[in-house]
Amino acid sequence: MNVILRHPRREVTIDAPISVDRMLKALDIVPETVLVIRGSDLLTRDTTLGRDDTVEVRPVISGG
Repeated sequence: MNVILRHPRREVTIDAPISVDRMLKALDIVPETVLVIRGSDLLTRDTTLGRDDTVEVRPVISGG
């Protein structure tokens, strides 16, 4: 499975099947700090990812 990370932009490969939560832990990313997107779908932490999936991990940014 391919994972596209932002800030800095890079791509990594993760063994799948794996849940979004476990993928984030494997990448040492705090789940509350990012959005995980597959295609046009926002994924929850319990979503299972397959080996043919490509997901994007975007940091959550807020401002005022």
